This record gives sequence, C-alpha cells and structure tokens, in this order.
Amino acid sequence: MGTIYLGFLASLIAGMGTAVGALPILFTTNLKQQWQGILLGVGGGVMLSATAFSLIVPGTEAALALGYSQQQAASIISIGIVIGGVLLWLLHDNFPHEHFVRGQEGKVTESFQRLWLFVLAITIHNFPEGLAVGVGFGNGDISHGLPLAIGIGLQNMPEGLVVALALKELKYSTSFALGISVLTGLVEPVGGVFGASIVSFGQSSLPWAMAIAAGAMLFVIVGEIIPEIDRESIAREGALGIIGGFVAMMFLDIAFG
Repeated sequence: MGTIYLGFLASLIAGMGTAVGALPILFTTNLKQQWQGILLGVGGGVMLSATAFSLIVPGTEAALALGYSQQQAASIISIGIVIGGVLLWLLHDNFPHEHFVRGQEGKVTESFQRLWLFVLAITIHNFPEGLAVGVGFGNGDISHGLPLAIGIGLQNMPEGLVVALALKELKYSTSFALGISVLTGLVEPVGGVFGASIVSFGQSSLPWAMAIAAGAMLFVIVGEIIPEIDRESIAREGALGIIGGFVAMMFLDIAFG
C-alpha cells in the first residue's frame, strides 16, 4: 500500500472522529461548562503527548539513524519545531477566524460571514493534526503511525462534540453543526496527504517533517486549546483533562508504538 494512500486513509479515519463525537447533539444540547473544559483538556493533552512521543522522539531517532550526531539531530528537531510554529503563527495571524470562547481574531471585512470564520478556525486547528498523521505513516511503518492516528482520532471525538455544542449555542441548526464536524474531518486527510507526500520524497526529509508537524501541533495547543479552557470557570477541569489525555496517549504510544 502506497505511503501517500496510507497517510490519506489514516488521517481520514482519524478526522472522522469529530463527526462521531458530535453525534450526541442529536439527543442533547446540554453539557455543563466543566465537562466542556475536561473534554477540551483531554484533546489538548492527547495532542501534547502525541507531539512528544509520536513526533519529536521518533523524529530524533530518524535523524540519528540517518547518521547525524546527537547535536545535529537536536538542531534539526529544534529548527523544525520553530519553523512549524512560525508557519502556524503566520496563518493564525493573517487569516480571520473565530474562537469558540474568545471570539473573532484576525483581519476581517464586513462581507465575511460568521460561517466562514468558523470554517477557517477549523482548518487552522485541524490541518496540523492531519499533517502529523500523514508524516507518521510517511515511512510506511504502520506500527509507528498507528498510535498517532488512534490518538488523534480519540482527541477529535470530544473536540467534535464541543465544537457542535458551541455552534448550537450560537443558534445554528443540528444538521449544520453535524455538517461542520464532518467538514472538520475532511480537512485532516488534506494535511495527511501533504505530510505523507513530503516524507515520500526521501527518508532524509522525515526528521524535518516530524519536527515541523510537532511545531505546528504545539502552536495549536498553546495558541488555541489552552486559551479556550483557561477561564476561571473551567481552567481547573481543563487542567485535569490535559493530564488525563496526556497520560492516555503516552500509554497508548509506549504500549503499542
């Protein structure tokens, strides 16, 4: 099975976790803020753990396997993380989008509808996740990429529910909220194909691709998820969620990676 196709399929399945997670809004739209904080925190914790154990550590090992010294490997990973973070910062800063808690951010014109602000927010948030899954499968090693894909898929489920609930609170219909969750899932395989394509050009690109994906993921965690839960009403619950998500993903990666 081609690595690009494998990256596409894995990121698509992981991305569909958002749609699965949003299904409970068919039955209820009431979820306490504390639970929303825990769910957001779990998603952030899973992403943080995946960044460390599924991207940075194997990226370092890949660099060492290519013959780089420890100092050179550390430099590659460090520079790659910075590049990934800067790329997401530029995208974040120059494209108008709307946070579910903090509201609108970025330059916007009057003709820009709220719908597209949400779509852009979802794109900014989820593309790096698909990129990470694609990079994880880019070397054709299923055992390496599988924990990352499972972790991102699990992370997407509570995220999909919280996003759908936020849309319902803004008076969007149930069908629209579910549709946006599905759209979120369709963004990730785009990133998956991109990530797998980069790695498929040669193993020498694997450490760089993993580091850049890690930097992009870190920016999403610090710039998007943590500020969403860092409010007085759900900050403590969000912190517990982050710890729980981190431990769960760490166990998954160490036990089955």
